[in-house]
Amino acid sequence: MKEFRCGEIVPGCDTKIEGRTEDEILEDVAVHAREAHGMDEVPPEVEERIRDAIVEV
Repeated sequence: MKEFRCGEIVPGCDTKIEGRTEDEILEDVAVHAREAHGMDEVPPEVEERIRDAIVEV
């Protein structure tokens, strides 16, 4: 299982997203980014930071 904590990218955000793969997490992150942070899309440089912040749990 893998995990991403949004607070690693957006200070103050407590959202934690878990998934079996990075791609699964990125799908959920895109929904969260749109709904919680008003981002229509996740720019490639932010996606790279997200991938770097995903850890095994």
